Amino acid sequence: MKVTGVWLTRVETQTVCAMLTDAGHQAFLVGGCVRNALLGAPVSDIDISTDARPDRVIELAYAAGLKPVPTGKDHGTITVIAGGIAHEITTYRKDVETDGRRAVVAFSDTLEDDAHRRDFTMNALYAHADGSVVDPLGGLADLKARRFVFIDDADMRIREDYLRILRFFRFNAWYGDPDVGLDPDALSAIASHAAGIASLSKERVGAEMIKLLSAPDPAPAVAAMRHCNVLSEVISGADDKALALLVHFEQTAGLPADPVRRLAVLGGQNAEAALRLSKKSAALLMILRELMGSMMSPAEMAYRHDADIARSVMILRSAIFEQPVPSDFESEIILGANAEFPIQPADLMPEFQGKELGDRLRALKEKWISSGFTLGRDPLLKD
Repeated sequence: MKVTGVWLTRVETQTVCAMLTDAGHQAFLVGGCVRNALLGAPVSDIDISTDARPDRVIELAYAAGLKPVPTGKDHGTITVIAGGIAHEITTYRKDVETDGRRAVVAFSDTLEDDAHRRDFTMNALYAHADGSVVDPLGGLADLKARRFVFIDDADMRIREDYLRILRFFRFNAWYGDPDVGLDPDALSAIASHAAGIASLSKERVGAEMIKLLSAPDPAPAVAAMRHCNVLSEVISGADDKALALLVHFEQTAGLPADPVRRLAVLGGQNAEAALRLSKKSAALLMILRELMGSMMSPAEMAYRHDADIARSVMILRSAIFEQPVPSDFESEIILGANAEFPIQPADLMPEFQGKELGDRLRALKEKWISSGFTLGRDPLLKD
């Protein structure tokens, strides 16, 4: 079996692989790039495994006129930039000691050692520069079934790094087969170690959750998280009961997947801090939750905030209350988004000045909004 694609055949990537193999070292594309290529999914990050030690990779990169960056040299990773494209090159490794958050590793000379320290069988697929696939652990069968299975022993893999719990659900949300379901051995091990998530940094947990909730339909994976007590470990009090309906409404309305919108429907306590959201995402989450519980019309939301926020709130309300989305909400949103307040400060001067002018403008604007944006300039000025 072979993989192919522009990501593999472009000159920059072939040059980086040749930099290693021409010097007598091994070079295998590995992980997400191979997995996604085989699944027909987009390939973004390029990871390469090699028996060359980090200092040797740096030496070879300079000799080839490329730029090496020691992004994780102590753990065996050197990023080599070729034509502006980053290639993350990591020396074969095996774990010596782990504590569930980080591992002490030793360099190895064999691809097999490297494969056994990875998380899932389909992430331990390797490819030569010509695209021919190497499958040391039987991951191809799992990939064809779109089934994520922990390598060797699920319990051990999870105890090595508790973030693998969230990666399991994230990968299933993106690439798993809903008809096949989630691996029962994995779910059993995850349930036994759900409390380990508390030992992870909130930034790592948040990054995984945002990726998971960005999937086309994360509802089945999130439901499995709840059953394993993982969802409550991530966000205390979160409930996914309305998530599947929200996804349905999103798809019906043609709205793109939005992880913050989906976080809003999960509820829970202080998700912003639990996931260390960016200021922008935290502010949006706060607005969505506030508007979900308000009586503000879609037109007013579109005017005061923007059309996208209004659309999100309307389908959030429908999902929470298990009601159909109002058929006319889009026309109302367009009305509010395009509305222009007909009064200018000059229209109230010189009768009103300073603070009184500002107060008068605000009062008239509220009256105009309450009218459904129907009152014109003259009726408002006669007030």
